[in-house]
Amino acid sequence: MRVRAAMSANLKQTSDLPHDVALGLAKDVDSVSLPMLKFSEILTDDDLIELLRGGNAAKQVAIAQRPTVSGEVADAVIDTGNETAVARLVANEGAELTETHFDRVIDEYQDSEAVSDSLARRPNLPAAISEQLVSAMAAQLQDYLVSEHDLAPDTASNLVLQTRERATVSLLSEGSSEADLQELVYQLHVNGRLTPSLIMRALCVGDLPFFEMAIARLGSVPIQNARVLIHDQGHLGLESLYLRAGMPERLLPAVRAAVHLVREDDYDGGSLDRERFASRVIERILTQFEDPSSKLTEEDIDYLMNKLKLLAA
Repeated sequence: MRVRAAMSANLKQTSDLPHDVALGLAKDVDSVSLPMLKFSEILTDDDLIELLRGGNAAKQVAIAQRPTVSGEVADAVIDTGNETAVARLVANEGAELTETHFDRVIDEYQDSEAVSDSLARRPNLPAAISEQLVSAMAAQLQDYLVSEHDLAPDTASNLVLQTRERATVSLLSEGSSEADLQELVYQLHVNGRLTPSLIMRALCVGDLPFFEMAIARLGSVPIQNARVLIHDQGHLGLESLYLRAGMPERLLPAVRAAVHLVREDDYDGGSLDRERFASRVIERILTQFEDPSSKLTEEDIDYLMNKLKLLAA
């Protein structure tokens, strides 16, 4: 066995090794097979899928760690039910993983800490997939807070909602495509998570494209038309679309002020700028309140100030 193990280690990256020899070594005991399974390019996808279905956990983990893993082999790894193998697959940047693969992993391994950790650490994860992961982890956090810390369900729910929404608005990095944004907004909408508080939170950190896409989705209006209405200088376009989207009328003055301020060049969305931004929105609202024609009441002002401070946190 030591001889075969040494042979496998020495031949694992040999490009002219006969296929039957490579496959024979890959089917051998773990000490012999693992180097071949991790590195040999002689092995075909069919070979790897057959070996994955064989049920050997160590071999499944080795295949998941190969420098390149095709989509078909990735599906077979996910099929194994081997949490360690799937965690290694998700962490493997050489694996050709599509959103369908990520959807399967999140759905089928949602209770696996190892898989969740690998997903969270994977660079360039699609925003829509990241949002699913955030939502799944938020649900686990809520259960933990209720069961382990005796928090009332409503209290835990509110706390987790704020945490989830803060995480969600940070998912789209600068330079993300409009297609990524559209997919994220669609996913939030169909899952009932495209809430007024999330939309306002995004606007409070300067994410005007998210606000535009979200309002367009809720109002069932093409995004190009929505942008024209939102940036209508007379404000009537923004108001009509905002109300069509079912957003709280009470927040409309804050939205008007925020949309105007976000367009100004000096807003960068940084953590300190958020507080300054919220203060400036409040100043604009107070200015509106002083206008005799304003319909804002003192109660409205208190509500908006408290809401903005919370969302900008």
